[in-house]
Amino acid sequence: MSAPTAQAAGGLHPSGTRTTPTMVGCMLAAFLGILDTQIVATALPRIVGDLHGIDLFAWVTIAYVIASSVTTPIYGKLGDLFGRKATFLSAMTLFMVGSALSGASGSMEALITFRVVQGMGAGGIFVSVLSIIGELFTPREGARFYGMFGMIFAGASLAGPAIGGLLTDVLSWHWVFLVNLPLGAVVFFLLTKYLHLPRQVRASRLDYAGIVTLSGAIISFTLLTSWAGVQYAWTSARIIGLAVTAVLCLALFIAAESRAAEPIVPLRLFKDSTFTLSLLGTVICGVVFVGSVNFLALYVQVVTGASPTTSGFVLLPMMLGLVLSSVGSSKLIRKSGKYKIFPVLSMALGIVGALLLSTMDASTPRIVSVLFMVVFGFASGLSAQVFTQAAQNTAPPKDLGAVSGVATFGRSFGTSIGISLFASIFYGRLTDEITARVPAGALRGVDHEALSSQSVLDSLAAPVRHSVEQAYAAALTPVFVTAVPILVAGLLITLCMKNLTLRSQHHGGRTSAPATDAAPTGATPEAA
Repeated sequence: MSAPTAQAAGGLHPSGTRTTPTMVGCMLAAFLGILDTQIVATALPRIVGDLHGIDLFAWVTIAYVIASSVTTPIYGKLGDLFGRKATFLSAMTLFMVGSALSGASGSMEALITFRVVQGMGAGGIFVSVLSIIGELFTPREGARFYGMFGMIFAGASLAGPAIGGLLTDVLSWHWVFLVNLPLGAVVFFLLTKYLHLPRQVRASRLDYAGIVTLSGAIISFTLLTSWAGVQYAWTSARIIGLAVTAVLCLALFIAAESRAAEPIVPLRLFKDSTFTLSLLGTVICGVVFVGSVNFLALYVQVVTGASPTTSGFVLLPMMLGLVLSSVGSSKLIRKSGKYKIFPVLSMALGIVGALLLSTMDASTPRIVSVLFMVVFGFASGLSAQVFTQAAQNTAPPKDLGAVSGVATFGRSFGTSIGISLFASIFYGRLTDEITARVPAGALRGVDHEALSSQSVLDSLAAPVRHSVEQAYAAALTPVFVTAVPILVAGLLITLCMKNLTLRSQHHGGRTSAPATDAAPTGATPEAA
């Protein structure tokens, strides 16, 4: 095959895909998905204050993450069976519909319901982006786009808190959802026009048994970690029933996958230690680094008295640390092809950051808390996309979508477990702390579910407000203490990973055409 010739109007892949606008669309879609979690996290204290639902605070995020966790591996397999483009556009449509409905919500119950719809769409965004990158480029070449993905992640994380605060203060919290609509329309146009991948020729039998049993296991386990010790005692019939259901569904899922012609999660993937350890590492990152963000926003707004806008700017340095570590590690990985050191450093530095965050209270100077958050953000960025790269590096081509789906699912599942686990710890402690610190009767006539609202806090007498702030700070301490042993487990897992080099060729020996090159004369979609 002759060398590709230069193409003036953006890169042209042998499949006919124009890589430049396609990657712009993919990165914008990823930006939307990440931005959504960040701006909603910043707006949550105002949302629960306006809708009077502090007891449902975590469920605005949990419902979204459960839905995305359940659907992510399904989207991965659908992409393998029916093509990445159709799967991606379907996910984007669902995400935009959910965003519009969430923005129109008038109650916590309605918002949580519509967040499920939005999450079902979001579950397909990240896995589709990762699968498209994996199909168009080799792992070594793809490191450039994973680095770009990391920059988008960091940029959305940087802009999210500030945008969320500004939208909440200047317009209303409804706009943190509605802002997705015009940007989503741009993504839809770019992918519809410029993404052209060869049509998949695969058997189209869906693994319905795997879908049902996996969904049951995820939902049961998430509800278990959310309710146990908070709404119901650990020994209650409901909690024991959820535990039994989760284990039973997991066992049935494994049995279903071993018999399925096209399993949602091919069990053969777990024979590869790199895949297995990468999945475990991804889950831990989701639990700790993503699951704790909502609680940092709660600390900044309630304990330090910052407005949503100020809160966004207070969280900016933490996200800047994420930017620097994510971009820097991606460049080093692309240059050397080695990746193991970065997740190891991520877990080790995360332990330090979590210990520092656990020392914060109502008297901690804001600059000190910001520095602690920077350490935590820097740790998070070091492992942002490394585990997915590692898993795709050893994956056979026919399982690329499944691997991307499971890797993305691992982070989403870890996030849902982290949020629900930390929420149960936080709310279980908060009631006791308020009872112990606030004088009896001082909160008579005050809606305890609206205490995170700035207007409610401003209405309290100074001593009472200070006691409430101390109670919130004390309730947040065990959240970060709990993160430490989880990160220790993550450190041990990453130390056990093989120190492999990312491939610079596709399986079978073909080197991917550069992103800025045109297809050779006469190239067909099959050549891709």
